[in-house]
Amino acid sequence: MKYLDGLNDRQKEAVLATDGPVSVLAGAGSGKTRVLTTRIYHLIREGVPGEKILAVTFTNKAAREMRERLSRVLGEELTTWKRGNLPLVATFHGLGRELLESYGSALGIPRHFSIFDRDDSERAIKNALKELDMDPKEYPPRALLARISRAKGEGLSAPEFAEKSSREGFRSRVASDVWLKYDAVLKKERALDFDDLITLPVKLLAEHEDVRKQVQDRFHYVHIDEFQDTNELQGRLATLLTGARKNLFVVGDIDQTIYTWRGATIENLLRFDETYPDAKTIVLEHNYRSSKNIVDAANTIIEKNKNRKEKRSVTSNASGEPIIVSVSDTAEREAAYIAQEAARLVSCGIDPMQIAVLYRTNFQSRAMEEAFLAARVPYKLLGTQFYDRKEVKDVIAWVRLALEPGREADRVRAVQAPSRGIGKTTLGKLVAGKRGELRPGERAKVETFEKIVVALNAAAQTDIPSAFVRRVIEESGMKASFEKGGEDDAERLENAQELATLASRHDDLPSMEGINAFLAEAALAGDQDELDRTQERGGVTLMTVHAAKGLEFDVVFVSGLEEGLFPHEGMNEEERDEEEERRLFYVAITRARQKLYLTLARVRRIYGTDFLSDPSSFLDDIDDSLIQYAHEVEEDVIEA
Repeated sequence: MKYLDGLNDRQKEAVLATDGPVSVLAGAGSGKTRVLTTRIYHLIREGVPGEKILAVTFTNKAAREMRERLSRVLGEELTTWKRGNLPLVATFHGLGRELLESYGSALGIPRHFSIFDRDDSERAIKNALKELDMDPKEYPPRALLARISRAKGEGLSAPEFAEKSSREGFRSRVASDVWLKYDAVLKKERALDFDDLITLPVKLLAEHEDVRKQVQDRFHYVHIDEFQDTNELQGRLATLLTGARKNLFVVGDIDQTIYTWRGATIENLLRFDETYPDAKTIVLEHNYRSSKNIVDAANTIIEKNKNRKEKRSVTSNASGEPIIVSVSDTAEREAAYIAQEAARLVSCGIDPMQIAVLYRTNFQSRAMEEAFLAARVPYKLLGTQFYDRKEVKDVIAWVRLALEPGREADRVRAVQAPSRGIGKTTLGKLVAGKRGELRPGERAKVETFEKIVVALNAAAQTDIPSAFVRRVIEESGMKASFEKGGEDDAERLENAQELATLASRHDDLPSMEGINAFLAEAALAGDQDELDRTQERGGVTLMTVHAAKGLEFDVVFVSGLEEGLFPHEGMNEEERDEEEERRLFYVAITRARQKLYLTLARVRRIYGTDFLSDPSSFLDDIDDSLIQYAHEVEEDVIEA
């Protein structure tokens, strides 16, 4: 078996454990994807028809990479097979779609159905609110969709949720009424949403024995990657797919569970041997990715968590360079240090595409982008650039409108940020100068909006810029709207509030002059973003830690290591999950192969106010022998 060459003993054991339930606890950089693909190849070589094998991943990117790896492993043999004889490699949602298209008629689902994306769903929920005479400002569609999504993830249907909500508060009953109307829209449109692609296959297999037997006969071997990220329903789907054969092979790392806020349950992997008492557990502890210093630091970090399975990574790699810790006076100087150090590394021959800058929250990207632009270091931002984010554009539109209430384009944008029940028809009448045609209800909503604009216009005469931006975010209703949402909305609020920090640069100027200077700076920065996009290819990658999961780089900077930021406190103290934050930090540092930087600022300006920061408690967990402190950047390139 030449294809086993190069695998260590534990990896070989995983590949050859073909029958029954198997859980592979795979540490960072332990070669789990190679194990998965080699195992599938082994099954095929042992005579298992390719079409009897299923592999499930979480992202289209991961599914595509697995297909490519399988193609390379299969090599020339691939050309002798028809497409239908190949293993099915799909995301959970892709698998759900496949099952519903093939067998969904048992639930009355049409063979050809459309799929609502998040925008479609939010639009349908907004319309449902209008039908119920509910204000989208009071009941944000995004928050309602999140509530419905969580309920679907718990296995509840709209009628079941309605029965449950009848015993709860008014907001639950509103969510229930909206869901029932939303459900009716989906049926009318012959459509399903993303959540349906998981909930309905579970219902299908649980309630229809004939279909369940067909599917279980179709897939004799089921593989699931990143099993620690599965939710309750996805775990149940795995059980229903395998049936009596129990040929379920799952790969995951409890220490990389970072999506519980999206419904992932660590219990699926943590209690796998309780769900399947005859399960075999194999631990992949050898790290092929990182230097010994980085591996040792990662071990000391993650061992502080109690809710995990015992696992300690080892490596035969050299100790490598010490972990660099840099303490800067301000967030701007921290970003300048990172940009300058990245420039130095590139000048020493490091490929900029092998350098990544990670941060806990998106709002931190603003200072990073500015620093890299100032240092003339090419970069690419994974995700939407700061000034392209909707919430940032909304705040800027509000500020411009407050200064010049006659700006029509800003008025159209601001009146919908947040939604206040003023629809396109009403807007069309206003833009056309047909105010007299407004119905009383429309007129009342418009007048309320205009009072806010007038009040902000007056405040702009006296407020310092940072205070004015804070006032705009609050009095526009954006802050209250975001606070009613989930994790995504909390992040949007942080992005909006970062504009107050940007505005504070001009607090020493007279009110109107300072606000206009802030708007000019934002406009120029946005234009620079546009220009810089032509240089993005081949640059340093800037991204959140969540976005970095599954990636690796020669050099990694982990920024913002301050208490309250990383570990992050969330919207309030109660929302902080210390163990998940530690897992997130573990993910961050294990992205690095050779060189790791940990950076922080003594003072960070948040929402336009300076806060003295304590170093992250995570830094205390790393042995001093692994650390070398850097001298702070000597020149502030932001001001140069």
